[in-house]
Amino acid sequence: QVQLVESGGGLVQSGGSLRVSCVAPRSIFSIYVMRWFRQAPGKQRELVAAISSDGSTNYRDSVKGRFTISRDIAKNTVNLQMNSLKPEDSAVYYCNAYWSSTNYWGQGTQVTVSS
Repeated sequence: QVQLVESGGGLVQSGGSLRVSCVAPRSIFSIYVMRWFRQAPGKQRELVAAISSDGSTNYRDSVKGRFTISRDIAKNTVNLQMNSLKPEDSAVYYCNAYWSSTNYWGQGTQVTVSS
């Protein structure tokens, strides 16, 4: 059973910053594309950011310039630094590892941005 362990998140005021992190097994981390999704109440889960094993990244348009995804190879960790947070960023954030139609998910961590 592959486990992705998330940490971080919490409550912050609009304009503030938070970081969420996800630790993956080394065998997963070194190969899989690591992604962050989020899901707000009553909405579909959406892709926020992704980073591949070669370090290339992509972001959804609404977070470009505010969020940064990164990998810490020594710690098998993927981080999502979120700056200039807005109330519409409030959601449960999920870590995901993806390769060749195989997906692994973390348990999710709540991010709440107050106005």
